[in-house]
Amino acid sequence: MDRTVTFQMYIKVNEVKLFFTKSGQGNPIILLHGNGEDHTIFDVLTEQLSKEYTVYAIDSRDHGKSSRVKNLDYQSMMEDIAAFIQKLNIQNPILYGFSDGGILGILLAIKYPDMLSKLIISGANTHPNGIKTIYTILLKIAYFFTRNRKFKLMLTQPNITEEDLNKIITPILVLAGSKDVVKDEHTRMIAKNIKNSVLQVIKGEGHTSYVVHSKKLYDIINPFLTS
Repeated sequence: MDRTVTFQMYIKVNEVKLFFTKSGQGNPIILLHGNGEDHTIFDVLTEQLSKEYTVYAIDSRDHGKSSRVKNLDYQSMMEDIAAFIQKLNIQNPILYGFSDGGILGILLAIKYPDMLSKLIISGANTHPNGIKTIYTILLKIAYFFTRNRKFKLMLTQPNITEEDLNKIITPILVLAGSKDVVKDEHTRMIAKNIKNSVLQVIKGEGHTSYVVHSKKLYDIINPFLTS
């Protein structure tokens, strides 16, 4: 069976180098991973999507093979993705963001309302208090011992308001597992405050179980992609 050719490349945006892969042909779709991960979590999804789409899977700044930075903030990470889209002249891509990638997708849709044709987020939060208490405690302990800037990022950001969410006009699919690290009421608040949103809570799934190296995700998002 023929396999889709995948190209591996770097692009310089906002004084950092982003590593990304490009595969397939068709309408563009961008994949953004979560905190502490890289594009390889989407290996299965990329192979599935590349039969119908041009798939860009990006390593965020300070992740994977992309440039290391001293400080991390979601706003700068989002601006990297906006610059990536503009520099490569990608016309109205679909964006799928998991966890931190979903936060970047929300921020992008707020600031650049005409940039994306569709947005899919899963396991995203708009404020640190959207994460369940037990996981916040574990994060604080981990940060105390490691001073890891990625842990600090999750403990202090984002700070997206309901008013910000009201500005989003991009059609959006809001996903979460029923056993997610993000509070159920928080996920529902996000969907409620975005006009063109569809909410889907996936029974029995956790934060990563249906996403990372998973065959399940394609079937979950495909109806929204083709609607």
